[in-house]
Amino acid sequence: MNQQTTTLEPISRIKFLRSKIFQQSETGWGDYTIERHQWLGNKEVKTLAEEIIAKRMSEL
Repeated sequence: MNQQTTTLEPISRIKFLRSKIFQQSETGWGDYTIERHQWLGNKEVKTLAEEIIAKRMSEL
């Protein structure tokens, strides 16, 4: 634990830890497969990688 968490009161520490546990176990919503096709289309991984590289190169 860092300085911030060690100086919290015991009740605050419990609330902090519970919130972290909840964040780790939260499952999300929606259908990733359907949504992925909506924003990526049917592109191949190689095509996506090339587009990412081209975008990064243009930002330099």
